[in-house]
Order: sequence, then C-alpha cells, then structure tokens
Amino acid sequence: MRLFRHFIYSALALLAMGLLIPACKDFDDEQANLVKNHDHKVVSDWNGLFLDVERHSDGYRPGPAPRALAYLSLSSYEAAVSGMPEFNSVAQLYSGLNIPEPDGSSYYWPEVVNASWGYMMPLFFVSASDVYKQKMTTLENQYYDQAVAEVGQEIADRSRDYGKAVAKAVWEWSKTDAIGHDHYLDPFGTYDWQAHYDGIGDWVATTPGPGKGMFPDWGQVRTFALPETAKLSRPPLPFSQDPNSKLYAQALEVYAQNTPSLSYEDEWVAEFWSDDLVDLTFSPPARWIAVANQVYALENTDLETALYANVKVSMAINDAGVGCWNSKYHYNVERPQTYINRLIDQDWKPSLFNPLTGEEGITPSFPAYPSGHATFASAGAEALASVFGYDYSLTDRCHENRSEFEGTPRTFGSFLEMAQENAWSRVPLGVHFRMDAEEGVRYGTEIGRYVNALPWKK
Repeated sequence: MRLFRHFIYSALALLAMGLLIPACKDFDDEQANLVKNHDHKVVSDWNGLFLDVERHSDGYRPGPAPRALAYLSLSSYEAAVSGMPEFNSVAQLYSGLNIPEPDGSSYYWPEVVNASWGYMMPLFFVSASDVYKQKMTTLENQYYDQAVAEVGQEIADRSRDYGKAVAKAVWEWSKTDAIGHDHYLDPFGTYDWQAHYDGIGDWVATTPGPGKGMFPDWGQVRTFALPETAKLSRPPLPFSQDPNSKLYAQALEVYAQNTPSLSYEDEWVAEFWSDDLVDLTFSPPARWIAVANQVYALENTDLETALYANVKVSMAINDAGVGCWNSKYHYNVERPQTYINRLIDQDWKPSLFNPLTGEEGITPSFPAYPSGHATFASAGAEALASVFGYDYSLTDRCHENRSEFEGTPRTFGSFLEMAQENAWSRVPLGVHFRMDAEEGVRYGTEIGRYVNALPWKK
C-alpha cells in the first residue's frame, strides 16, 4: 500500500511538472514570446492617462503635447521592436539616438512598454499636480505587479529595466532638441507680433486673449519624417480687400455661417471638434490618440499593432505641428475676425466660447493659415488609415455625455472624412477661412505620408 501511494504521488508530481514545463518553454520559445501575442491594453491605458493629464496642463497645446506623444511612442516602439520580427527599428534614422541592445533574454513585453512610459511621462509633465503624478505611479505599479504575477520577479525586473533603459536613451536624445525641449514653460518667448506686422492683411493679436503669438518658433522643432524642404505649406490666396476677390468671398462665407447665429448642426460640428481650451478637453492633436484608442478597443488590437499605430500617429501630429506653425508665422495671415471687423461688420465675433470661464468671441492667438486643426487631423487620419484601412468607418465617442457642449457621437465612413469635418468645423466657428481648412487637409495628408514612408516593415 505504501509503495502504491508513493507511485501515485510520484505520478502526480510528474504530471504537475509536465503542466508547468510547457508554460516555461512557451515563454522562452521565440515564436510564442512575440509582442503580437499580447493585447493593446498597456498602450491604451497610458494613452488614456496622457489625455487626462494633458487636458489640465497649461502650455502643452498645440505643439508640446504631440511632441511628447511622439517621443513616448517612439520609445515604447523601440523597446519592443526586437519582439516584432516583421518590423524594423527606425532609431538609425536619427542622429544621436542610441538605443540599448536587448541582451537576448526573454522579456514580458507589456512590462517593457509600461516601464518605458512610466519612466518618460513624468519627465514630460514635471508640473503635473500631485494627483496626476500619483496616477502615473499607480498605473506603472499596476502593470509591474501584473508582470510579476504572470512571469515572476526575474523576468518582470529584466523587462522593467530594459524598458527604462530605452526610455532613458530616448529622453536624453529628446533634450537635444533645443527649441522643443521644455518649450511648454514659455509658449510666447520674446516674439513681438507688432514688429512683424508689415501692413493690412498681416496677423493682429485679437481679444480676448493674451495679446501675443503662441509658439512663434515652433517651426524649428525637430521632426521625425518631414524634411526641411517640405516644412512650408502652399501659399494662401493673394490678399485683397476687393469685394469681388476670392478672399473677400471667403470672409463673407465665414460671416454668413454664424450670423446671426449658428445652426444646430454647425454648432454641433464646431463644438464636437473644438478641443481648444485647457481644462475643458484634450488638445486638437491629442484628439487623434483618443480616436486611436477607440479603434484599439473596437478591433481588440494586439500590442504590436497598437505600438505601430501609436508611433505613426504621434510622429505625424508632431510633424504636422512643426510644418503648420512654420507656415503660419511665415505667411502671417490675419484671422477672419480682423478682416470681417475691418470690412464687413465691426461688431462681429467668432462663435468660440469658453463654458468654464464665460469668455466669448475667442480666436486662437496665432496666425490663421493654414489651420492647425486641419493639419493635425489629416496627418493623424492618414497615419491611422495606413494601419486600419482607408475606408474604416467609426462612430467617434470622444466627448460622449459631455454636458458643457454638444459632444453627441458622430459617425464617419473614413478617417479622412473625420479630418475633413474637423477642418470645416473651424469655418462656421469663425476662426478660419475656407483656404486655411483646405490647405491644412492637403498639407497634413502630405505630412502623414512622409511618416508612412519611413522603413517600418522588413
């Protein structure tokens, strides 16, 4: 009997080992231990926290927010690309960026990505409130604990250390971008718009507002794909005050859209895409990461696809900001408010208002042409479409259930359709001419294609 019990215990022990060994072998197996075998959640969760923090951060819109996203997303992509056999590292494209090599050991990819974001995001938001700093710490710890539970302390620590090592390298490289680094601390610099005013038709600071030009030197920030030769959009329409000119006709179009008031549909579209105001929503470029998050959830996207889409969208909106702002301050085109007040109706105001402060008749504090919303939107749309398809339909729920403005979801047949409506929304709102919107869509699409053309795939 004793011999029989010994036999049973031995058999059970061998069975248990048999159940455990394959799991270990699976993790070490090259085909099993791939990034695509994990889900998108770690990317989506960090994206979501970024959107929440950025919403309440002064100085990050429009340029510093997409810049931060680009470095955060590049770091997490590079940290995981050795587990993505169909993809290339793109680090060699950037002088001075030296990514640490993986040591050939097994990594738990969600923790690699988590550690990368956990290292870098607090550095981009050093002025965040203690509440948001704690949220960053909590999210990082949550994924680390999950890694320990899934694969054990040794592999979790190895994965954490590698993710942070890559993030440190990318952060150090980001600091060599002299204009972009820490620019959120001083959005206006020493730029004097009056010194750049050469006559009627040039941009004039409007009220209410700071009376200064925001991010006048953002056109000198580092880009990831947009070449120096393409950092200028096509020229605007010739300036004219002639009532028979195309520019005058476009001013009348703006005026007619919201005089005496916006239609319900135009107000819905304008408010749905606004994203202008700190504390109210995330910024216009970050909107496209919010859209991406919705797609990841709808498609149950794997981690590999989420990393790929995230870095492309983030690079595209970063480069869109640089090219657009370089063009804005080069052409220095006045806003519709200035043109209409001078020639059509001296009391007219745009429809942009701040429900948090009660301010009305707001115009963003930088030149009009081309539209930033349109350029960001079409660049982000082009990047997303290259991953998920050019006929991908989506109901955008970014502002669902908001009570301060009309955020009822809207349905679109493609990402480009979303970008086109985003661009047009600025015309009835009263802050852009049609030419600003149309060139923004064209130029942003071009910028997105530069990002798509990088050597992502083997």
